[in-house]
Amino acid sequence: MREKVERALTEIRPSLQAHGGDVELIEVTEDGIVKVKLTGACIGCPMATLTLKDGIEESLKKEVPEIKRVEAV
Repeated sequence: MREKVERALTEIRPSLQAHGGDVELIEVTEDGIVKVKLTGACIGCPMATLTLKDGIEESLKKEVPEIKRVEAV
């Protein structure tokens, strides 16, 4: 499942990078929890939670339906 998540993040990254941010995959648990670290301009951004849930999480769930949720660490 980790490989699927990595591929899906590759599709998401350009839009984050266009705004000076990025996302780093930390862990994919056996029970479908994806742990990521937001980097760059995403750190401290008031929209980071929205980006995480409505952007990254929704996109990943479409590509990898086994994912239950995405958490920032």
